[in-house]
Amino acid sequence: MRQAIQRIAFCALLSAAGTAPVLSADLPAGFVRLADIDRTIRQDIRYARTDNFLHRKAAGYDAPVCILTGRAAEALSGVQKAIAAEGLTLVVFDCYRPARAVSDMGEWTGEGGPPDPQWYPTVKRKDLIAKGYVGELSTHSRGSTVDVAIARADRKTAPKQACGVSDAETLDFGTGFDCFDPMSETAHRPLAEAATANRKRLVEAMRAGGFRNYAREWWHFTLENEPFPKQRFDFAVTAD
Repeated sequence: MRQAIQRIAFCALLSAAGTAPVLSADLPAGFVRLADIDRTIRQDIRYARTDNFLHRKAAGYDAPVCILTGRAAEALSGVQKAIAAEGLTLVVFDCYRPARAVSDMGEWTGEGGPPDPQWYPTVKRKDLIAKGYVGELSTHSRGSTVDVAIARADRKTAPKQACGVSDAETLDFGTGFDCFDPMSETAHRPLAEAATANRKRLVEAMRAGGFRNYAREWWHFTLENEPFPKQRFDFAVTAD
């Protein structure tokens, strides 16, 4: 009953804003699959696969699908429409993250091990939480945070990155997504001129859409007016 009331309230909120809600009965009230809002945004959901810093699928990722709060999905679609005029597209690497996945990542760091030249080249695994690269809690579990980059709509690729995701078809941002290194700080200097310009372009586009950047990760953005600022969720990421 409570979930039904929440769903009705959410529909009323979106209707008042002039937006027709797209809701899925299998998701909590207020959540949508991004593809139901905007199919033009590319999805490259790494934690549902093995090509991520864990080298395996994260707990709770049953499908490579972006799920967000409806408010965040609509805002992200607005950013997509704005950059499409420049022949560009957004690429999302992670969206809603189940709380069980956050715990999984935390437990994984406790296993220890040497630095990983692709993902954390200068930090030991056991130090990733202390250094702030892996969180014991995550804003992603609130449903309005997204890890995102910009790519050319014609899929022209950027140079392969030395740290983080190396095979995403994105502009050059100086590092790949999930490079756990000071180079990933949004304002890090020195960087190649193109990478600096691309980070600025991404931050400005996302800010115009209502998102704020996390200064330690150029790819990490949270909706300013998020609907669940103090609530974390743990439902699985599924395709339907």
